[in-house]
Amino acid sequence: MFSYIVRRLIATIPVMGVVAIFVFSLLYFAPGDPAAIIAGDLATAQDIARIHHQLGLDEPFLVRFWQWAWGVLRGDLGISIFTNQPVWHLIQQRLEPTAALTVTTLIVSVGLAIPIGVLAAWRAGTWIDRAVMGFAVLGFSVPSFVLAYVLILIFSVEFDWLPVQGYTSITAGFWPFLQHLILPSAALGLIYAALIARITRASMLEVLSQDYIRTAHAKGLSSRNVLIGHALKNAAVPIVTVIGIGVALLIGGVIVTETVFAIPGIGRLTVDAILRRDYPIIQGVILLFSSAYVIVNLLVDLSYTVLDPRVRY
Repeated sequence: MFSYIVRRLIATIPVMGVVAIFVFSLLYFAPGDPAAIIAGDLATAQDIARIHHQLGLDEPFLVRFWQWAWGVLRGDLGISIFTNQPVWHLIQQRLEPTAALTVTTLIVSVGLAIPIGVLAAWRAGTWIDRAVMGFAVLGFSVPSFVLAYVLILIFSVEFDWLPVQGYTSITAGFWPFLQHLILPSAALGLIYAALIARITRASMLEVLSQDYIRTAHAKGLSSRNVLIGHALKNAAVPIVTVIGIGVALLIGGVIVTETVFAIPGIGRLTVDAILRRDYPIIQGVILLFSSAYVIVNLLVDLSYTVLDPRVRY
């Protein structure tokens, strides 16, 4: 197991290297000039050229990439073009809201999707099964920002139960903290739950047709013990896999959701950086999200040995 973890960690090095090259190249050739934005509408060509030189944007591609990559290896993600602050410092300031939204979304989605997926498989062919599948299709088809606006209209505008936007740190109290996360977590979690519920149902249906499930019923075990103790345990590997894969969807959804609800997280930081062509921030955030996704996939792979004793590395 230890040797497998070491091999996987070493394998992430070239993956992150390819990601770094792709991100830097994409932004290098992307349209838009941060120097022109900084200089303003009345700037002359000489003003823009001067800012280019100050920011190092007039350096050759390989020189700029090497300077940026060497800084990343030393833990330096660069300096923001507009705020003149370290990128890592800006990310740290926005990390708490994004982490809180991500965790609550996972709780909502997994806590909802697995029970209804198991229930749909258990009652396959009934109205319960059709209702769950209808939810899965509808939830996965509706964009997160559309669902977000619907929830805002109902729970904030019509009933005035929850705040429309903003974020409150947990240090200010648990309920104010939770109030600002209910709607964004629901908007993002329901869509994520639709995917997990569908895979849970399919995986459970396959397991419930196995001989050892019929044997468990024949021994007189209750439906609850059969579903949770036998079927769900053996169907867990595909479910955990789709949860890990869905993290990529969650990352993209966080950016949109934070923008809709005006949450000052990494998603809002990314959107603002894109609008201003603040390349160091964009590169730093993409590397951070890529690293998180690689780590999540590693944890998913390691969980297989716990969920299925037949899996060995």
